[in-house]
Amino acid sequence: MLDQKGFNRRRFLFSAGGTTIIAGTLLYYLLGKTNSMATTKDENFEVTKTEAEWKEVLAPEQFQVLRKHGTERPRTSPLDKIYTAGTYICAGCDLPLFTSGTKFDSGTGWPSFYQPIDGAVATTTDRTLFMTRVEVHCHRCGGHLGHVFDDGPAPTGKRYCMNGVSMKFIPA
Repeated sequence: MLDQKGFNRRRFLFSAGGTTIIAGTLLYYLLGKTNSMATTKDENFEVTKTEAEWKEVLAPEQFQVLRKHGTERPRTSPLDKIYTAGTYICAGCDLPLFTSGTKFDSGTGWPSFYQPIDGAVATTTDRTLFMTRVEVHCHRCGGHLGHVFDDGPAPTGKRYCMNGVSMKFIPA
């Protein structure tokens, strides 16, 4: 039978061990992102700039999303409800990314598309927020656009869930 002192010691050791495991797991997922800008900045993108140069040409919200892999709050982008003919381009380098013909209302609060323009985007594995997702970024400048999921409509079955702040809309 354990005395009170022995019970408290075991509870402390269990708590400390449990906390260490949780903290280690959290750090793995938060810092273990395989596509952080630390790794992508060394890739050979057609458009490259220093962090200071990006800050000069992007609004703070755009910089946070495109260069720091942030996410805008859902239902804050006016691009989410635009369904007129046109093209969605990268806010960082003006590369055409999606056409309005592939846009659909996913109900998520972010602009969603079932297919990008051929060759416009690339993907990497994102292991943040305790899950593995497929990150979508601009093929030309490496800017973070959003994520792609396998729950979209036909014909592709994909849902490219994009941050509106990472794009600009050019009407047809």
